[in-house]
Amino acid sequence: MLYSYEAQNKEEAINKALNDLNTTRENLLIQSIEEIKGIVKKKVTIKVLKFDEVVKFIKDTLYDIAKYIGIDINLEVRKREDQITIKMFSDNNNILIGKGGRTLMALQTYIKQLLYNTTQEKISFVLDVENYKEKRIKGIEYLAKKIAKEVANTKVDVTLDSMNSYERRIVHEALSKDRYVYTESIGEEPNRCVVIKYKETK
Repeated sequence: MLYSYEAQNKEEAINKALNDLNTTRENLLIQSIEEIKGIVKKKVTIKVLKFDEVVKFIKDTLYDIAKYIGIDINLEVRKREDQITIKMFSDNNNILIGKGGRTLMALQTYIKQLLYNTTQEKISFVLDVENYKEKRIKGIEYLAKKIAKEVANTKVDVTLDSMNSYERRIVHEALSKDRYVYTESIGEEPNRCVVIKYKETK
């Protein structure tokens, strides 16, 4: 699944990959580029994957898991630059999502590990159930900004409920440029949480 090509520059290496794999640029996922400069000349090595092969691997795995737990799913695949997004649709979305999105996160982590075991490369992709993650992000951002306003007005710090690392990062990023508050993660996993603190201004 992982292919390596060497040439004098990146474009030549990509063209080698395209010719050898008989594919298009849109179907190529460039995982890494290594450039070595010698005394006389330099060489570039690229490691690539075929988009359709990666997607087939992920889809086959998801279908097997869905069959095992007894539900039917439909999949929608999108590719923007080198980012793969796969959305699942079913009549049992709650099963696929799990409490607080834990099942969905576990599925993504499991498939990423399977891909790494196969390719020895960390392949980035987003797994979602309909628009759950998008709605979840907006919900967390809304909550963070709402509480930030309260902290700014009352000057009293607020500790949010425990969140996973992905959710905490959303809070940190949402308030990173706020003039009146700052955020800090405290506690130990799985009970680690974010504190929204008042920022003393002069």
